[in-house]
Amino acid sequence: MAIAHLRFYEELNDFLPPSQRKSEFEHRFERRTSIKDMIESLGVPHPEIELILVNGQSVDFSHIVEDGDRISVYPVFESLDVSSLIRLRPAPLRDPRFVVDCNLGRLARYLRLLGLDCLYQNDFNDETVSRISQQQHRIVLTRDRRLLQRKIITHGFYVRAVNPKDQVREVLQRLDLAGKVRPFTRCTRCNGVLKATLKETVDHQLEPKTRRYYVQFQQCEQCGQVYWRGSHHKRARQLIRDFLAKPAK
Repeated sequence: MAIAHLRFYEELNDFLPPSQRKSEFEHRFERRTSIKDMIESLGVPHPEIELILVNGQSVDFSHIVEDGDRISVYPVFESLDVSSLIRLRPAPLRDPRFVVDCNLGRLARYLRLLGLDCLYQNDFNDETVSRISQQQHRIVLTRDRRLLQRKIITHGFYVRAVNPKDQVREVLQRLDLAGKVRPFTRCTRCNGVLKATLKETVDHQLEPKTRRYYVQFQQCEQCGQVYWRGSHHKRARQLIRDFLAKPAK
């Protein structure tokens, strides 16, 4: 029986049992296996991985593991440029455009509030999410580890937090998205782009009090939803400040 020595770094340890976290461990295997299949058999989804070193050399997911290999597996790097080492993907890992699975609807609405391009429908199944991710080069956000293990998905993030507001903070921090935030530029209902519009254009859609007290409006180019700076806007601004606040040390 062959033996490989593996070490996973940083948040990839979230997927491992306590005995294998943050330390090198042995993994026994019998059949010819790719490094991707070995890593996912241990419960770590491949889209979470940025770099794999085997005996000090960068390899791609098709690398065949050999007896005695020493394997180091790294997550997304936020501040260290390792582009010259990466062998896993032909394109950069992160483009802040998302597709969200059907269980994270509140997260999707919050990300849209922040101006991030985020596709979501409550009837999206795993097949639909996978296809959209591949065809539109979108990052999958999910709490379903099995979804991320689909070979067709190359860009994905497993959301650890359960509370939707905590999920937003986690996604922003882990994917380093604070600089990409453009609040109040997307429709929270459908993800369409918001554009300033004349009051006369949307007058027929307004309630009497809204028509009386407000003069500035935005409208979704996709679904026609109208937005204005009412009391809800003040609450939304506070929510955005909370999302972007630096975590306490």
